Amino acid sequence: MALDAIARSRRLWDRMAPRCDRDMRRLEPLLFGRDARAWVCAQASGDVLDVAIGTGLNLPHYPSGVRVTGVDLSPVMLAAAAKRAADLGLTIEMREADAGHLPFDDASFDTVVCTLSLCSVGDDRAAIAEMHRVLRPGGQLLLLDHVAATNRILLVLQRLWEQVTLRFAGDYQTRHPLPLVEQAGFVVTDSHRTKLGTVERLRAVKPVV
Repeated sequence: MALDAIARSRRLWDRMAPRCDRDMRRLEPLLFGRDARAWVCAQASGDVLDVAIGTGLNLPHYPSGVRVTGVDLSPVMLAAAAKRAADLGLTIEMREADAGHLPFDDASFDTVVCTLSLCSVGDDRAAIAEMHRVLRPGGQLLLLDHVAATNRILLVLQRLWEQVTLRFAGDYQTRHPLPLVEQAGFVVTDSHRTKLGTVERLRAVKPVV
């Protein structure tokens, strides 16, 4: 992502951070289901990278014993996530970074998690490629997001709504990570859709060469 685009996105998410928790408490159960984050995070193991960690809403759902590192473009989001981690008695490493340029060596993590965030990163293909790079062979990728609907009428409505959400929240409605995950070299082991096909939960593994 170009530096000016990164700066714009950072300013956007810094502005949104103070109301993020309130908005997600209201909208998330309706749009994604009450167990969505738990489904993703319960599968995490070992050294975990939470990409676009936001205010840390995933943190209460991770199993004990995992070692979580969180990255986000917004320092205001990271500050909120750090406070949540402290309130939960967790020790979490936080790094400010763009999802398309992760500041970690190859094969650094056992699990990469990204929830409700690929819809908002500037370059989802680059972000998924980076997730593949930083995973160890045999490591797993766990994703949750809203995606392009399979129903044509819903897809038309999503495209119309996307004109609004891109302008005000930098949020794509019609992305579909699964093909990009496969193109990056992952093997998809679990993928299913809910909410009339507009939400996808996905687990994939980086093959052992």
